[in-house]
Amino acid sequence: MQCCRALPPLFLITGSRDSGPMLLGAVIAGVLTAGLTQGLSHAGKIEESTSMGVVFTTLFAIGLLLIVRAADRVDLDPSCVLYGALELTPLDTMAVSGLHLPRAFVVNAAVLGVNGLIVWLLFKELTIGAFDPMLATTQGFRPRLLHQLLMALVALTAVACFETVGSILVVAMLIVPAATARLMTNRLPTMIWLSLGVAVIGTFLGHIGALTIPPLFGFADTTTSGMMAVAGGFLFFIALLFSPQQGLLIRAYRQNALRLRIRTEDALATLYRREEEDYPALELPPTRQLRHLRRRGLAVEERGRWQLSERGKAEAEAVVRSHRLWESYLVDHANMPLDHAHQSSERLEHVTTPSLREGLDEVLAKPERDPHGHSIPRGEG
Repeated sequence: MQCCRALPPLFLITGSRDSGPMLLGAVIAGVLTAGLTQGLSHAGKIEESTSMGVVFTTLFAIGLLLIVRAADRVDLDPSCVLYGALELTPLDTMAVSGLHLPRAFVVNAAVLGVNGLIVWLLFKELTIGAFDPMLATTQGFRPRLLHQLLMALVALTAVACFETVGSILVVAMLIVPAATARLMTNRLPTMIWLSLGVAVIGTFLGHIGALTIPPLFGFADTTTSGMMAVAGGFLFFIALLFSPQQGLLIRAYRQNALRLRIRTEDALATLYRREEEDYPALELPPTRQLRHLRRRGLAVEERGRWQLSERGKAEAEAVVRSHRLWESYLVDHANMPLDHAHQSSERLEHVTTPSLREGLDEVLAKPERDPHGHSIPRGEG
């Protein structure tokens, strides 16, 4: 199991691969990375993401050189370093209060405790520092110091997990649960608990999948850590599609429903205006929009002639009233040209609620006609 430890520069100094020196070296590397990123960003006047890319790639290249230099003196297994060896963790135990527990479990549990304690104690400070550094400064916090603390915690967590899931999959373990939770909520406390739940579910599904899915394709099994990453990706994909707030399918459904409502209201307004011009029944081809109005009971057809039903007329009056009230408001109070007011009112009429309509009516002193001279309907749909 020692082969799965990171080989930071501290190994070249101490010659030890024990947990203490490795974790200390990771914390130092994390703080150094954060400091170099911020320093390069401020000194070079470049975006922080750009400076982060430069620093990370440079330090990663240096790390590879150090690993190559030390590889001849350690029992380094490349696959173990990349993907971890979660299945072998029960073989490496340590005594804790008389119990022989897997050392990886003890280390990760300790790191979890440290992360949870710091987040609990500094939740307000970390939240303000992350979302509004300027406000954090005015409140007496030190956002740069908080950022350094977060980087140190990330480095500590990554190295603690390095032994079990490797250097590649640890990135997925850190990012995917949080990204999945972000798709499902906009509240930070809820997001934290959801990310923990997604991580637990992904771990369980990954372990089961590592035992059951490979035999379906003729293989004995696969690494549990790899399947955990796959399970996490599957959960992220499900959230990406079906998240109640940001899911692609939900957003597509809402956009289609909005387009359908706008087309329906436009068709109702068109029929209303034509009837208003003494066309009691319009001879129109049965378009899809007209058939939709008929299915909803908003329009009736008789021998190719269309007219609004009582319910359709009530809804059409609400749309036309909103349009004409907005035209009056934009022309009289916003000094907008009449042709521009018509185009803007075409958009505003679809987002006007009954209470907003009444508010416009009160502000305009209950006008009877719009700037075009058309009568403003008084009824409500």
